[in-house]
Amino acid sequence: MAVFSRCSVVSTAARTPTSAAATTFSYLIRALSPSFSSSSSSFDPETDLNRGKPAGLGTLKREPKGRNVQWAFLGCPGVGKGTYASRLSNLLGVPHIATGDLVRDELASSGPLSSQLKEIVNQGKLVSDEIIIDLLSKRLEKGEAKGESGFILDGFPRTVRQAEILEGVTEIDLVINLKLREEALLAKCLGRRICSECGGNYNVASIDIKAENGSPGMYMAPLPPPPECASKLITRPDDTEEVVKKRLHIYQMMTQPVEDFYRSRGKLVEFDLPGGIPESWPKLLRALNLEDHDDKQSAAA
Repeated sequence: MAVFSRCSVVSTAARTPTSAAATTFSYLIRALSPSFSSSSSSFDPETDLNRGKPAGLGTLKREPKGRNVQWAFLGCPGVGKGTYASRLSNLLGVPHIATGDLVRDELASSGPLSSQLKEIVNQGKLVSDEIIIDLLSKRLEKGEAKGESGFILDGFPRTVRQAEILEGVTEIDLVINLKLREEALLAKCLGRRICSECGGNYNVASIDIKAENGSPGMYMAPLPPPPECASKLITRPDDTEEVVKKRLHIYQMMTQPVEDFYRSRGKLVEFDLPGGIPESWPKLLRALNLEDHDDKQSAAA
């Protein structure tokens, strides 16, 4: 269990800013809404923004001043945790640590866990706590050696046991729970493609759900590869309809207690994705009281 000592070191190091990231983050955060008070925040972009409701985190616990953020993302497989965690990582200047990537890197390495992981992934099962903690421990150790400060976790914790271990060794400031309608989730998972040469992630699904029975419509454009990758796309072996449905079912059963764990601590923000990146990214930033000046400049160009 090397993760205990390693996490402790990272947590201590994170309290001392080692770059301009902490200054940038302080500049970007807007004032929190004084009228919003709840043990958790549920943000529906279609209703909250249209009503003009302040998108505030209220009494949600924030990171101490002077150190980088320590956040985590929850959400079903395929919801887009990696996409939004990566964007926030770049915006805030902290490392994005995705347990899914850690697992895939171990699979590709032919290391001691490779064959065991291959069987688990192909069957659509979730990787055990012990394996995930071991892989995360190694990643944190590498980050410590490079002087990293803060983090955004993607895909961890996914069980209450993992959350308790994490809480015992380092502080999680905020947990962002991304939600997406099931029919859109399934289409996204089945449309995922990877370039076999560069490893880039793309999606060939064009999702167009019509509004009906009071539910709003939703459009998510495909994310096509560049021409040099178009002929090299492959499908992940676990992205079959049977495996995806099984994975979603397992996730929903196992992670509700994790949501409750962080909700009871006032650290959970639930965000319903209204569509693709162009629609969702600015609304997610507003829910988190952040601004992306580069994104605004690109939109105005």
